[in-house]
Amino acid sequence: MVTQSEMGICLAQPASQNQTGVDHEMSRSHKLRSKDSSSIVSERINIPTKEHKPAPALHKPEPHNKAPAEYPGPYKKMTYTIKAGDTLWQIAKDHGISLSDLEAANPGINPKTLQVGQVINLPGNGGHNGGHHPIGGNGHPVGTHGGSNGGGGYVNYSGPASNFPKPSEWASYDFLWKQNSKLMRFNDSESEVEFIHKAIEKVSGESGVDVRCILCIIVQESGGNVRIPTTNNGVRNPGIMQSHDGVAFNPADPEGSILQMVRDGTSGTSSGDGLKQLYAKYGNYYEAFRGYNSGSVNKHDLNDPVGATADYVQKAANRLMGHSWPNM
Repeated sequence: MVTQSEMGICLAQPASQNQTGVDHEMSRSHKLRSKDSSSIVSERINIPTKEHKPAPALHKPEPHNKAPAEYPGPYKKMTYTIKAGDTLWQIAKDHGISLSDLEAANPGINPKTLQVGQVINLPGNGGHNGGHHPIGGNGHPVGTHGGSNGGGGYVNYSGPASNFPKPSEWASYDFLWKQNSKLMRFNDSESEVEFIHKAIEKVSGESGVDVRCILCIIVQESGGNVRIPTTNNGVRNPGIMQSHDGVAFNPADPEGSILQMVRDGTSGTSSGDGLKQLYAKYGNYYEAFRGYNSGSVNKHDLNDPVGATADYVQKAANRLMGHSWPNM
């Protein structure tokens, strides 16, 4: 864990512009993003980090299997392809959804006659290889129930999203909040920390993005320091999620500005995507994290920095598992 003196150094002092990394957005507009807080920590305590360079040409999204008909409901359609030995019960468990919701999303499918290669619908409350959650929430925060007890040391996850922990293996939101709110208190007041807590749950309910993902990206980008400096490499990256030209902290309106900072990073701005749009684009959270940090994604190697922070997704996965490590 970061000591108070280290976190105070790395998050309370403004970072100069030549300390920021450059990420290249693959969408219509080009986005230049700052480094996450872990890179800033490394710099402040003189740990060498790899120089950040503009990202190369991007990988095109991989084609999707033809999906079955849409199922009723407010969620974006996600699918799963049956493998040998699969049962609906195991699929539901692996994706963090109830068996009844899975069956309701697939009317007419006989669970006793599943065929290898058959494509079924997933309801919006869980997901394989990073989590399929509702895109456009129903007002209730996602990911506040269930999860493991967390704990343990750093794991060097690598490769594609399928090599990273499933959402059903992530630590509980309560565990992660207690763990990470300690970091926030190095720089934020108790009321500001509570405003962050409330904002995460409210924006999760609005967007359908898992509360644990919002929390961990806040910590990854800023340590939760509401006064984190705005970086600018052609595009402003302000706020606790270093969003794409969103808002920064306003001391005259702490609660409102904190809420908007979380909205900007999660639901995007008029200038660029947030976690919600990137999840919808890539279909899992781990590739969404890489897209958020880099603007482009090598689906076969999520530690490929493509111009940004190489271990960004790896650290996010460790945060979601509730792991701890020096200078986290």
